[in-house]
This record gives sequence, C-alpha cells and structure tokens, in this order.
Amino acid sequence: MKPRHKRIALIVGGLASITIAAVLVLKALDSNIALYITPSDVIAGKAPHDKAFRMGGLVKQGSIQREGMTTRFIITDTAKEIPVAYTGILPDLFRDGKGAIVQGRLGADGLFSASEVLAKHDENYMPPEAQHAIDQAQKK
Repeated sequence: MKPRHKRIALIVGGLASITIAAVLVLKALDSNIALYITPSDVIAGKAPHDKAFRMGGLVKQGSIQREGMTTRFIITDTAKEIPVAYTGILPDLFRDGKGAIVQGRLGADGLFSASEVLAKHDENYMPPEAQHAIDQAQKK
C-alpha cells in the first residue's frame, strides 16, 4: 500500500470514529432532556407521551397524602390541576402552597408518576417558567 493510500485510509477511519462518537453523544443527550410543561399544557395535550418531562407549579393546599414512602399530592398553576404520585424521600422544603417541580411520566389514567421532586429553595425564588405560567393562568 502506498503512503498516500495509508493517509487516506487513516483520515477516513478518523472521520468515521468522530461521526460515531458524535452520534452516540447526541443520542445520550436527547434521552436525558426533560422538557418543562405546566399543568395547563398537560391538560391541553402538549405533554410528551413517550418521554419524561418536568411539570411545575404550586402544591395545592391540603392535597398532600402520605402512605408509607409514597406521597400523593396535586400540582396546580392556579388554572389546572394534575395529581402526582411520588415514592421516595421528599425535600425538606416541600410543603402545601409552595412551588415545586416534578419530573416523571404521565400515565394513561392522568396520574403523573414522579421520579424526582424539587422544591423551591427560599421564600423569594420560583423558576421563571413556573412564575410566568402562574401569571398567565391568573390573567385568564
């Protein structure tokens, strides 16, 4: 094999390796992206059915029910409400009437099965998307 052919084969092999690595990285990133959706958007049918997504709003007053390690509660944006079930340890700041973001999947029965629950970290903080959704819902 001539040196010229060896260089061409090396370049083609390098490009193929880079392409395969890029495809694998993009596929991994796509499977880990969680979209943020409000309860109103979920009711409107804008939630993905085959992927996990994040939903945020306020924990409805009086909706928290604990059964062992499973907690059921309702997330609302003051316009629409979605029931949520979560099994695990909740954050210390998780309370009625406070902001929360849940990540998981929506079941066919309309129950959101959360794999993760995030609570706001102080009295003044709310994710911009959640605040905007609450403001829009209150305008309607």
